[in-house]
Amino acid sequence: MNIQRSWYVLSRELKLSPRSPLVFFAIAMPLLITFLVSSVFGSLFDVSPKLAIVDLGDSQITAAATQLDGVETAIVSDAETLRQRVEAHDFDAGLVLPPGFDAAIAAGERPDLEFYVSGESLASTRIILAVTTVDLVRGIEGSEPPVTVVVTRVGDEDFVPISDRLLPTMVIYAVMVAAIFLPAASLVDEREKRTLDAVLVTPTRMSDVLVGKGTFAVVLAVILGFVTLALNGALAGQPGTMALILFIGSVMLMLMGLALGLWARDITTMYTAIKGGGIIIFLPVIFTLFPGLPQWIPKLVPTYYFLQPIYDIAVRGQSLGDVVPELLIAAAVCVALVPLVGWVARRSEHQLAMTV
Repeated sequence: MNIQRSWYVLSRELKLSPRSPLVFFAIAMPLLITFLVSSVFGSLFDVSPKLAIVDLGDSQITAAATQLDGVETAIVSDAETLRQRVEAHDFDAGLVLPPGFDAAIAAGERPDLEFYVSGESLASTRIILAVTTVDLVRGIEGSEPPVTVVVTRVGDEDFVPISDRLLPTMVIYAVMVAAIFLPAASLVDEREKRTLDAVLVTPTRMSDVLVGKGTFAVVLAVILGFVTLALNGALAGQPGTMALILFIGSVMLMLMGLALGLWARDITTMYTAIKGGGIIIFLPVIFTLFPGLPQWIPKLVPTYYFLQPIYDIAVRGQSLGDVVPELLIAAAVCVALVPLVGWVARRSEHQLAMTV
């Protein structure tokens, strides 16, 4: 392998990639899936009620609301903007505090209080914000609230909402399209158009081509996977750890993509192989969506060992130290795939030489 020649192949991929519909598809896929999931289920990790306040009189309620635990409070400039954003479900509820509100409450008056509620908010969220608002007003009045709200969770403590369980699905789509489809389709396309023959006639070897194409696929896959996690607030405060996991998973899938691209005779064969083998790649996702199934089965699939660490960190709050065993297995899978790719590459290079 020659680094300079591999860099030439990589720069060529970067130059030609904007023209590829597959690259556009790879970039658009995470954004589309995130939009669909957010539209149907809401933000994956958005569990705190969101309250917006328009304060026209420097009320003490605003300061108290910003200090609340478990409620995300934002200050909005005017009532019309607040109403529009609550209607768009940017906030679960909105509160407009008129001028002199605190003084009126302290004087025993009952001033009007505008309280907007989003039609898309959960009933439980509305109750929490309504009771919280009443409590804050009573604090200004100087009296104790008539009730104390205690939220008690009942049922299965290990229950994970369906929206959280969709996270591995979103990540595997983002990473797989870039890491498997792109290098495989690129190799098949260049073989069909005989441009790969022209490249190999030069001092550039097949290993140089694979390193260049593989590097491009890994970089793009890591970026798209990271963007997918960031869009869904799933970095869990550990961006470096998530980037490492995505890198290992992207390398694994990239090696599979290179082997597929070298093996497939044409684009039809490639897509047939992906359709047939896709269920194996996606198997861990199925078992995450349905946790009642036997959880030892997905451990037989290589993609489990980078998807499960992402899920454990983002959803279960684990750290890098907790997922090291899985990552070591994933790294071992990557090492084991290298000889396979090398063997397929030598075989493909020999076949190309025979046809020249």
